[in-house]
Amino acid sequence: MGNNLENLQREICSNYGLEFQRSDLSLKVGVSLSVKDNQQPIHALRHPKDEHTTGWYIWAGEYSEEEDFFKPLHTVHLDEWCPIIMPYLGFPAGTRVLIAEDGKYVDVWTDPTLLEV
Repeated sequence: MGNNLENLQREICSNYGLEFQRSDLSLKVGVSLSVKDNQQPIHALRHPKDEHTTGWYIWAGEYSEEEDFFKPLHTVHLDEWCPIIMPYLGFPAGTRVLIAEDGKYVDVWTDPTLLEV
């Protein structure tokens, strides 16, 4: 990972006209277990980061309001759980991503409500 991943993330941010915001691989994301099961589509959204988390929440398939739907996971482990999301983790807070068809379909949009925490 490292510099190659960051360079790819910067390039993707530039392609979408979005500012790059690093996702520290030692911080945590919230992730559903369905992500590890390779379900699709992949949904991701980013709230503002804090001292412990990147602000990213990632799930696959259907969303659930269950209290334990998201599990804490160090970002570095997403490379094993869901490598397809890694290039998009440089998007800033307030961004949503939808990935389907094993990456053949990607939609990225901003959602200002994600900044209201």
